[in-house]
Amino acid sequence: QVQLVESGGGLVQAGDSLRLSCAASGRTFSSVAMGWFRQAPGKGREFVAAISWGSGNRYYANSVKGRFTISRDNAKNTVYLQMNSLKPEDTAVYHCAATSFDRPIDAYTGADFRFWGQGTRVTVSS
Repeated sequence: QVQLVESGGGLVQAGDSLRLSCAASGRTFSSVAMGWFRQAPGKGREFVAAISWGSGNRYYANSVKGRFTISRDNAKNTVYLQMNSLKPEDTAVYHCAATSFDRPIDAYTGADFRFWGQGTRVTVSS
């Protein structure tokens, strides 16, 4: 089992920045990659970004490319999501997730991620 705990969400204004953190514990050695997903009110889950623990390869949704940066600290078993130039449409609950499947970083789907955190809420006001 891998336990994931997100933090860093909050209420900000459009144009502001936030950094989300996801701390992993448990059988973290089984995790190959990490992802961030979000779910806005009344909408389905949306992929945001993914990163490989080993290579550091990254992949982003088009909606956040150029504004969000995913990174990892292997020593701390922690993944970050730096979110800049936030927009009201970024409002959502953000979840991190872990997968043990070894795929090209741009080939993951939500179904590949077995372990999920409880989420942290991000609200962007206009």
